[in-house]
Amino acid sequence: MIRVVLADDEDLIRGALAALLDLEPDLEVVAQSANGTDAIRAVREHRPDIAVFDLEMPGLDGVQAAGRLGPEIPIVLVTRHARPGVLKRALAAGIRGFVPKTTPASRLAAILRDVHAGGRYIDPEIAASALTGGSCPLTDRELELLSHTLRGGTIATIAAAVHLAPGTVRNYLSSAMTKLGVATRHEAARHAWEEGWI
Repeated sequence: MIRVVLADDEDLIRGALAALLDLEPDLEVVAQSANGTDAIRAVREHRPDIAVFDLEMPGLDGVQAAGRLGPEIPIVLVTRHARPGVLKRALAAGIRGFVPKTTPASRLAAILRDVHAGGRYIDPEIAASALTGGSCPLTDRELELLSHTLRGGTIATIAAAVHLAPGTVRNYLSSAMTKLGVATRHEAARHAWEEGWI
């Protein structure tokens, strides 16, 4: 029996997927979570054979949760939107499978079996999207500051964290905003996250 932890913040989708996977003779959903933090806790508590995480969850997203777990367990990430750059971030976090939410449950079950057996699975359309996505126009420093912004940092707290003057932080963020064609640093951070750059 392959024991599964399932994490998705949409109750209806999570419940339906759990019910469908439980219909498979060799799969058993042993725990469900609605966010990344609870998903990590469930994996550590239940020690499943594999986990299925949604990419977009409150708190820690699926990639961040996978990164915190490291190689403890094979993780398959499901996503509604295959954004360029996210695949690279997911693979760096140790994700073993990457599938769209439109994948039929029977196909997902087969993918889980393959990943449990040591394989990897990347949806071909997601891979093609990642390969054809544009390159990142931002510098490493701009990405670092946008990452702090995404986590809710103010100019003052970001400046203190990275040991720069507040004016210098503003200049870097302004440059990133100009390059991305957005009006606020929060829009720039969101755009960079959606592209998978941070």
